[in-house]
Amino acid sequence: MSLGKNGEPERDGAVLKPLQWERSWSFIFLIKVALSVVLMFAPPKVKAQNDTEPIVLEGKCLVVCDSNPSSDGAVTSSLGISVRSGSAKVAFSAIRNTNHEPSEMSNRTKTIYFDQVLVNVGNHFDLASSAFVAPRKGIYSFSFHVVKVYNRQTIEVSLMQNDYPVISAFAGDQDVTREAASNGVLLHMERHDKVHLRLERGNLMGGWKYSTFSGFLVFPL
Repeated sequence: MSLGKNGEPERDGAVLKPLQWERSWSFIFLIKVALSVVLMFAPPKVKAQNDTEPIVLEGKCLVVCDSNPSSDGAVTSSLGISVRSGSAKVAFSAIRNTNHEPSEMSNRTKTIYFDQVLVNVGNHFDLASSAFVAPRKGIYSFSFHVVKVYNRQTIEVSLMQNDYPVISAFAGDQDVTREAASNGVLLHMERHDKVHLRLERGNLMGGWKYSTFSGFLVFPL
């Protein structure tokens, strides 16, 4: 250290520069720590189009939250928000292998019975009663295709919702032996509503998988 003209020690610029750099680095470090703490306690961002669509977090579908809970089988929290599984699926397709309808049982009930299930996602189609039971409130799609046995005969088939005919199909060409009656519909169903096919008149060709009955959940409500 050298002395100046007044006898005071001279300040060396090479010593002051490292001290100023250390103070600047400490200030930057404190700012980074403060930002880390703020981000740590910030709520995670989620993306959902509306209150009834799946919540997406990091590209994965979690649940469907309904701000208007109903008695459709969903789990309702103490906050009054019902939560349904975002991956729930409902679908069925049944065929008839055995031959003519009506059988001894269907003569009494007029129900068209099916004896083989191709698809039964959710197990909501009961083969014994040949009826579909809605697991939840929603919009469902149904279709059927049935074939009559003989010419000079008329068949009429109705799709029944809770024993009420919703739609019907008719086949009555007297010159056609294997004429088909088909129809399809979208239905608004409540939980536990039932759907089945009713043979109003005529006989069906049930063998060789001619007659089919299918349905699926379009979306829950």
